Amino acid sequence: MEYVLKRILPSGVGAALQKADKYRELGQPTEAESICRDVLAVDPGNQAAWRNLGLALSDQFGALRGGQFAEAERIFARLEDPYARAFYSGLVCERQAKAQLTAHTPLHSVRPLFEHALAYYAEAEAIRPPGNDDPILRWNSCVRALQAAQGPASAEREDRPEEWESDTVPHQR
Repeated sequence: MEYVLKRILPSGVGAALQKADKYRELGQPTEAESICRDVLAVDPGNQAAWRNLGLALSDQFGALRGGQFAEAERIFARLEDPYARAFYSGLVCERQAKAQLTAHTPLHSVRPLFEHALAYYAEAEAIRPPGNDDPILRWNSCVRALQAAQGPASAEREDRPEEWESDTVPHQR
């Protein structure tokens, strides 16, 4: 017997996206991914579905699931809002970098992912909505992850940001 996917009704898109959010909150990203793909089958331009699909894919990052990184990158690159595109592109790089660190990938192999994330966060910071510090919070998370991965000597640098700023990270301040 051949199994065929069924299409949801366009009127059910809103409820389906709420369910996708809930499944992500419950730690069931594959369920959220499936729902987002169902939404996109009937509403291919739905930006919330694209964003949630990318997040659901990045929720699944790990040593054995590297193919999802490239797909999540492509998904976030198609977001229409420049801020969302930059922020979520940074987030996907950050999540992949942290997944690689967890899998004991050497720091020198992971550093470019963090550098890409920092560049995207700097871009998002420059165009962020008033009062939105999310790119700064994510930037700091990346810097702290890099410092922790480098060892105790780098943790002292947090008090002296001028040492970090002299690094060759591709960003604008």
